[in-house]
Amino acid sequence: MAEERIASLERNTKETRIAAELNVDGKGRADIATGIPFFDHMLTLFAGHGLFDLTVKADGDIEVDYHHTVEDVGIVLGELFKKALGDKSGITRYGFFILPMDECLTRVAIDLGNRPYLAYKVSAPTSYVRDFNIILIKEFCRGFSNSLGANLHIELEYGEEPHHIVESIFKCMARAIDAASRIDPRMEGRLPSTKGML
Repeated sequence: MAEERIASLERNTKETRIAAELNVDGKGRADIATGIPFFDHMLTLFAGHGLFDLTVKADGDIEVDYHHTVEDVGIVLGELFKKALGDKSGITRYGFFILPMDECLTRVAIDLGNRPYLAYKVSAPTSYVRDFNIILIKEFCRGFSNSLGANLHIELEYGEEPHHIVESIFKCMARAIDAASRIDPRMEGRLPSTKGML
């Protein structure tokens, strides 16, 4: 029987208090409460499209700005994946997806090879969904990439409406991460590296 790939984590700073749980091999269930409705919606989409079971409870200084909460949730999510995937034996390691969302087309590629790097090429005619500045999504992705140790490339090929742009990013990331974290039976439990380590 395969080992469960689950993790839980609490992270408390002077700016945010976050408790989260992840099941990589879930059903797409989400229980999200960050105090930022648009961000909650995106994390719910992420769980649903990656088929991850995800719980996130965050209490941050959103009266100051959304920045700390969005960035710190990215850090926690990356740490959850890192913890749940363990030594990464048997995983595919690489994943990519191209996702259309109305007028948007987004491309995401990821390597779970313990070499953190973010390439983020996203521009939008307008930056706000209500009071949420979508520039913060780059900070989320950077925190996620760094804490997971992932080489993450995100590119918006084209798109205009900011809600659609961010939605396409979260859905596309979820699909790429799902692909990269899958167990390949041909690996027979080996590490996905010719060096013998990640």
